[in-house]
Amino acid sequence: MHDHRCPHAHRPGGTGGVGVLVAVTVLALLVAPHANALRDSVPAGLPTIGLPRLAGPPAVAAASPRAGRAVAFALAQRGKPYRWSAAGPEAFDCSGLTWAAWRAAGVAIPRTAAAQLAGLPRVRGRLQPGDLLVYRSDGPTRRHVAMVVGGGRMVEALGRGVPVRVTGLRGGWLGAVRPGGAR
Repeated sequence: MHDHRCPHAHRPGGTGGVGVLVAVTVLALLVAPHANALRDSVPAGLPTIGLPRLAGPPAVAAASPRAGRAVAFALAQRGKPYRWSAAGPEAFDCSGLTWAAWRAAGVAIPRTAAAQLAGLPRVRGRLQPGDLLVYRSDGPTRRHVAMVVGGGRMVEALGRGVPVRVTGLRGGWLGAVRPGGAR
């Protein structure tokens, strides 16, 4: 006699639903720290399909409490417009963002990207949240600066028409500096 029952039919006492619940829970725990980065990576104008903006500290702990405060400040500026020579609170240029973030953390740093590169201690070893990456640019100062936030990501005020955003680290920087670090 041939059994015509569906092989995938629910069997009393099965654990299929529990397995799915466990898998979804584990995935949610793994993705939650990166939800803001995922949300910010969606191109403008496209729906974010329920990726809420999460409040709280960055996913990777900073090297110091001050670096953590600087990163938190910079992340809180996401979505604000870029404006040349602006240092907040309504708009930022690249070095205005890093300057204001470290100022909010109680650390005085130079105001421009070039001065930050020249005047702050160079990173020795691995990048840490709060470190500043200085790049060549086509802008008026020929320099661009972004702040490492951890997890392979950085926050930056890139240029006109691009609001403050979180993006993946890019290689090719001129130098990496650490505000508050030893020279």
